[in-house]
Amino acid sequence: QVQLVESGGGLVQAGGSLRLSCAASGRTFSSSAMGWFRQAPGKEREFVAATRSGGITYYTDSVKGRFTISRDNAKNMVYLQMNNLKPEDTAVYYCAVRVGVFGEYDYWGQGTQVTVSS
Repeated sequence: QVQLVESGGGLVQAGGSLRLSCAASGRTFSSSAMGWFRQAPGKEREFVAATRSGGITYYTDSVKGRFTISRDNAKNMVYLQMNNLKPEDTAVYYCAVRVGVFGEYDYWGQGTQVTVSS
């Protein structure tokens, strides 16, 4: 049974940093895309960042230069380093894995709350 468990969320002041972690279990995802999404209150879930095999990374424009996604295939982990946080980054952050090359993400974590105070 595949499980994704996020950790590292919390309350931080604007300009601060947090590092989110996602532990995957149940199978190996070294060749899969792993990503982070977020959902703010009253808004739809949105893409934040993703990493594919080979080290290719993608970011939504609003976090470029501030967030960094990374992965440790040996540990089946994916991370999101978030620097210079802004109040608009406040959301529940979800880890997700896509097994196929394209299409929807197949597995999702339960989410971790990130709150940025002004």
